Amino acid sequence: MMAAPAGKFPLGRLLATPNAIGTIPNSEILRALQRHHSGDWGEVCAEDRGLNDCALLEGTRLFSVYRTSAGVKFWIITEADRSATTILLPRDY
Repeated sequence: MMAAPAGKFPLGRLLATPNAIGTIPNSEILRALQRHHSGDWGEVCAEDRGLNDCALLEGTRLFSVYRTSAGVKFWIITEADRSATTILLPRDY
């Protein structure tokens, strides 16, 4: 999997669960990673959007929610220490 271009924070190691890899087209994973990396958190609630914006300054976990073109919801989580970013389906959590 390719790394996203420079963004607002380090992505760290890119990981994905087997369910995510088997369900989400690679092009949609990459597009969502680019959005996440640029600070577009997708379909998160207002509270989580605020937490993510604070996390950019405080160095805590980042959480985004997206949907594939087929309507499948998936998450992207970047760890607080920015060592890894994981793409997963909600059922994988």
